[in-house]
Amino acid sequence: MVRGLYTAWTGMRNEQKRLDVISNNMANADTIGFKKEKVTSQSFEDELTFRIHDNNVTPALHRRIGNMNLGVKIGETYHDFTQGSLRETGNTYDLALSGDGFFTIETTNKQGVTTTRYTRDGSFTVTVDGDLTTKDGDYVLDTDGNHIRIDGAYTAKEVSFDQKGNVLVDGDTIATLGIVNFENPQALLVYGENMYEPTAAAGEADATAVVHQGYLEMSNTNVIQEMVDMITVTRAYEAGQKMIQTVDSTLQHSVNEIGKV
Repeated sequence: MVRGLYTAWTGMRNEQKRLDVISNNMANADTIGFKKEKVTSQSFEDELTFRIHDNNVTPALHRRIGNMNLGVKIGETYHDFTQGSLRETGNTYDLALSGDGFFTIETTNKQGVTTTRYTRDGSFTVTVDGDLTTKDGDYVLDTDGNHIRIDGAYTAKEVSFDQKGNVLVDGDTIATLGIVNFENPQALLVYGENMYEPTAAAGEADATAVVHQGYLEMSNTNVIQEMVDMITVTRAYEAGQKMIQTVDSTLQHSVNEIGKV
């Protein structure tokens, strides 16, 4: 009977984690290049159940009476890297990727340590020195890992990006965007600020992404689907609550009524 309380608790805890993921997805429904998360549920492994210290049989014999399962848990949390819709902005330095790949970004922390990270957010800008950066001031890197400097960005020169990621100033190629793909994108670590950090398990691969100038890739979160999932999670959580209330009521009856006999 007490095991019923524990099983119900594991289910409620599992639904709480799912609700946290859904809430984060909905909060980032308007975040450029955001990739929603999903979770899977997994039951605990069955445990062998034995009857011990039973005077009806040989006391030294622990007799197997079956299997017991202790509830459910989160199997894994993973990212859905499917393509988001493209929104036209017309801005010169707004870039969107269609296909597999990430922009390469150089970030620097407060201690001055630089790290290479990756993002699908292509809402870039140009500094007064001509460096191509993110909206947070992090440098966008080219295929050689160097900063991309666009001389004449604030003059009458025409700046454009072709679908292969080449940066052109008045028709002359000055650099190529560093676009990287990964064999196992699920092995990327979420850094924050809509960026990812690679791990050894990710493994670089050839990028097939096509660059679209004047567009931004929107979040792939479907708000309506997330709302439906939220209702489902809420109902499952309420079912766990009712189960705990039922078991608690039964325990109370056993203690207060049966114990009097």
